[in-house]
Amino acid sequence: MSGQDWLDKDFYAVLGVSKDASAPEIKKAYRTKAKELHPDRHPDDAGAEDRFKAVGEAYGVLNDPEQRKQYDAIRAMGSGGARFSSGAGGPSGAEGFEDVFSSMFGGGGAGGGRPRYAGGGGQSAPNMEDIFSMFGGGAGGAGGGFGGSRGGFSGAGYGGPTKGQDLSARARLGFREAALGTEIRLEVGGRTVTARVPAGVHDGQKIRLRGKGQPSTTGGDAGDLLLTIDVTPHPVFSLDGTNLRVTVPIRFDEAVLGATVQVPLLDGGSVRLKVPAGTPTGRTLRAKGKGITTPKGTGDLLATVEVQVPQDLDDTQREAVIALRDALHDDPRSRLMADAAR
Repeated sequence: MSGQDWLDKDFYAVLGVSKDASAPEIKKAYRTKAKELHPDRHPDDAGAEDRFKAVGEAYGVLNDPEQRKQYDAIRAMGSGGARFSSGAGGPSGAEGFEDVFSSMFGGGGAGGGRPRYAGGGGQSAPNMEDIFSMFGGGAGGAGGGFGGSRGGFSGAGYGGPTKGQDLSARARLGFREAALGTEIRLEVGGRTVTARVPAGVHDGQKIRLRGKGQPSTTGGDAGDLLLTIDVTPHPVFSLDGTNLRVTVPIRFDEAVLGATVQVPLLDGGSVRLKVPAGTPTGRTLRAKGKGITTPKGTGDLLATVEVQVPQDLDDTQREAVIALRDALHDDPRSRLMADAAR
């Protein structure tokens, strides 16, 4: 931005407030304008982004008490509050300029004298770009008074566009939504935000959603949304990275003799797994590629076997178990007792 821009732009008019508006009035006007003119609300309007940036630029100056004071002084300088006349040593021009600098920065020219300007012969009317260069650099150049890091007017809106504020929020998802991925809508910072939650998020995980935070007040990128996910547990499934875990109950005879059992999948389908003969409780069977698909790959289904002990037996069943007991001669605790005696 060139130095002359502060003379040419009426930031009060951009926000629709009076020149004596209070800070809360300015803030309220900015929020209203920014919401009304946000480019997301005008996707087919090529000029929407420029109007939105203009509002952020105006707020960046008027929201800062020091910049607002400087802006008001510069505007007054160009609209009649202080005038400069050409000619050889006429007092009105030099004194008017000196008065402005005294009110803004506490003093006049070096050593208390009146500032003099070269050009043409004697004193002449100052060039506004030369005036602005006194505040830290040439107008419009790198390091200039209105855009550089050393300028007297650097700050919000004039050190280049700055990123909007990051925001935090929480969202509760069902297990299936978290595992398979979903789209959610949140009320954040007075706005409705639509965000895509990737597949495979777990309870307590934090994900960063780029550009879903607070819009920039200076025309820069919007901030990010740091979203904490709370996942409702599922009665059957759990996640282990990209692997899907499930506990599969089997009968005693299936564990002893072996069997093929049907195991559910999260998408509503199922897969058949072979249980080898002699499978104990706690053994995990794996079905390749039946887990969760994420950008990092697809996991497996991990089915942990749980042998069920029958609770209510009729006479025939009881006799069969007794016969089996009598037929089994090995003591499964014999090794335990021997190792305990060491």
